[in-house]
Amino acid sequence: MKPLFLLFKPVAMQKLILACLLLSCSIFSFSQTTIKVPDIDKSPMDMSYYPNNYPILKIQNKATEPLIARVIYSRPQKQGRTIFGELVEYGKVWRLGANEATEIEFYQDVKINGKKIPKGRYTLYAIVNETKWTLIVNKDTDIWGAFKYDPKKDVTRIDIPVQKTDELVEAMSMMFEKSASGINFIIEWEQIKISLPISI
Repeated sequence: MKPLFLLFKPVAMQKLILACLLLSCSIFSFSQTTIKVPDIDKSPMDMSYYPNNYPILKIQNKATEPLIARVIYSRPQKQGRTIFGELVEYGKVWRLGANEATEIEFYQDVKINGKKIPKGRYTLYAIVNETKWTLIVNKDTDIWGAFKYDPKKDVTRIDIPVQKTDELVEAMSMMFEKSASGINFIIEWEQIKISLPISI
């Protein structure tokens, strides 16, 4: 039996060698391509659950309540700026944080302002004013900012009075707390607090 290289004609052999060399070079250059690791975001992404710390409770077999909600948001910092009325303009739709619009997910049907909200994932926006905020639950998800906000996709809107606080909150914060009828969704930043009642 002839060796394998003798079965090829010289021209075919040259083409085969050239193809192998090109393939080797492309594999080598691909392996040498480095992907730049992104810098830490100025407004890092965070999430809150109800029940609070649910994933930790779950792995410790200490979760005594079912999972109800989770919010994913980016946390802008005050950094000496005046937030409400300047950085966040009054009367305009705001993404309720930084970067991607804030998203909330309900793991069971809930009620907000008497309206049934089916379980699922939603985007949250706000229209901020000095004495009240209008919180908006919208069904369009995976949105950056509020540039493509579509009011036709609103599920509900609710006006919530602004509470002034003594404590100055540097990084915008969101969390849930238990209430008599379900949970409250809390937003705090600067010296402002908003509490959205959610019935279960």
